[in-house]
Amino acid sequence: MAEINHFEYGWITPALSYALSVLGAILGLVCATRIRDAGSTGQKLWWGTLAAWALGGTAIWTMHFLAMLGFAVTGARIRYDVPITVASALIAVVAVGIGLAIVGTGRLSVVRILAGGIFAGSGVAAMHYTGMAAMRLDGRLSYDELRVALSVLIAVVAATVALWLAVTVRRGAAIFVSALVMGVAVNGMHFTGMSAISVHLHERGGEVSGAEVGSLLIPIILLVIFGVVGLVYALLAAPTDEDRAAAAYLHARRAPAADPPEAAPEPDPVGLRARSTLARPGAQFPSRRDRPLR
Repeated sequence: MAEINHFEYGWITPALSYALSVLGAILGLVCATRIRDAGSTGQKLWWGTLAAWALGGTAIWTMHFLAMLGFAVTGARIRYDVPITVASALIAVVAVGIGLAIVGTGRLSVVRILAGGIFAGSGVAAMHYTGMAAMRLDGRLSYDELRVALSVLIAVVAATVALWLAVTVRRGAAIFVSALVMGVAVNGMHFTGMSAISVHLHERGGEVSGAEVGSLLIPIILLVIFGVVGLVYALLAAPTDEDRAAAAYLHARRAPAADPPEAAPEPDPVGLRARSTLARPGAQFPSRRDRPLR
């Protein structure tokens, strides 16, 4: 059995992976709060997609790949199958998205949170072991079944807690603390699953196909940067409750006031008598001769 080192570069890779998972969790939880405030189905779908990308793509999958940089096997070169690696990323995003849809639609209940957590957690575990299946080396991988089961349990619990936080937490300080807890859970699941691995090298060395870690690192870093920048921009550009209230106030101030009804003119007694006299048939004004002398 070959010697395995999970921290080839010391504590740099686990520290960066934890920071990345916390950042993704913060963005995901903030996007999840916008789902509850959305007024239309299209807006809910938009924020749900962003939350799934932040949680499943950034907080979970990119954390997994970054932590894998520190995984090394003595006497073996490690490469990765690109299509399977991409498939593992899609599994994480889709699983978290469906979990958010289960929890975020309809009336919130314990059954919905558990169902969403089980589905999303199973997807996260599937992402992890799919990513491990993408690994290519001149040897055979074996897993300790008890530790695999423990990693799946941690993934389900972490996903359940994450979904519960996504639909209940709203304040900034609470979101930050929740993201710290989620980072611990996600990294704990990853390294528990990694500890279940044993590698048995082949006696005769052979050709190993696949992409090296260095060739995948640059596009993944760029994807993370553009993804985080896009999420931050979407959050900053979206109107908040305060923005909507201010816009409604300004609209009410700028709306023209209704014109008051014109007051009816006061009646003129002299004019009324003259008009009533003319209105009678045969009525004439008196001549100068008919006027009495003063």
